[in-house]
Amino acid sequence: MPHGDIDGIAADTRFGIASGGKGFTALAVLSLVRDGVLELGTTARSLLGEDLPLIAEDVTVEHLLTHTSGIGDYLDEEVHTDITEYLIGAAHELTTTEAFLPLLDGHPAKFRAGERFCYCNGGFVVLALLAERASGVGYHDLVRQRVLRPAGMTMTDFLRSDELPADAAVGYLPLDGVDRANVFHLPVLATGDGGIHTTAADVSAFWRAFFAGDIVADVAEVVRPRCDVPEESLRYGLGFWLHESTDAVILAGYDAGASFKSTHDPRTGTTSTVLSNTSPGAWPIVRALTP
Repeated sequence: MPHGDIDGIAADTRFGIASGGKGFTALAVLSLVRDGVLELGTTARSLLGEDLPLIAEDVTVEHLLTHTSGIGDYLDEEVHTDITEYLIGAAHELTTTEAFLPLLDGHPAKFRAGERFCYCNGGFVVLALLAERASGVGYHDLVRQRVLRPAGMTMTDFLRSDELPADAAVGYLPLDGVDRANVFHLPVLATGDGGIHTTAADVSAFWRAFFAGDIVADVAEVVRPRCDVPEESLRYGLGFWLHESTDAVILAGYDAGASFKSTHDPRTGTTSTVLSNTSPGAWPIVRALTP
């Protein structure tokens, strides 16, 4: 929270969760797989047509879900190590997934599909695009219908950063020694790689619904480890981080004016969730909560 002032923050305040939303994208896509609209083996090219020609012919939905596609990233965190220094041009125009095509284009592949894990923001925007084209339904409505509604997440939605409601926390970052809003640093409306706004209570509702099979039935397949990520001391499933040695499942996000981590232990049914409207704000509390 900016300026260290928590007086106006209520338990139902909505925070942007940055990449925490990737899990919702994954589940929307996997619900389409369940319904036969997509397959894990569906190639991106089969739905992209002539768009994004640098994405290899053999890149599949599963590669994108597991960050093993090798595609070049419009927001490459190996290059942009200080997230607050990254500015998106014409952020106000990024209100649809299709509007991201110019940003996604022109990035050469890093490696062959399936070769290794490499976290890729753009891959989840591509997933949103594939889901839209396969289903004929816009990404935001897909998430609302297939994730938020069955999970009972009544306070969670895609909010425009230039017209946030009174119950949503504005994201802040330090610029020229002053805390300023992050409105120029992020797309005005979140898409597949994250940025949805939610509350701590809704995140708890999500975990309960997810592990009850209310969103997709085969939960075990979603959280089955696909990749070891030793540099993060974690593993990765289909859109979800996994603890390196326990059954705990994690959603996490970090962006200009946002930080978030939620960990759920299905064995005990316990959830810890930390939300902040600054980039570093969540991490001291996350560390204090980590055994």
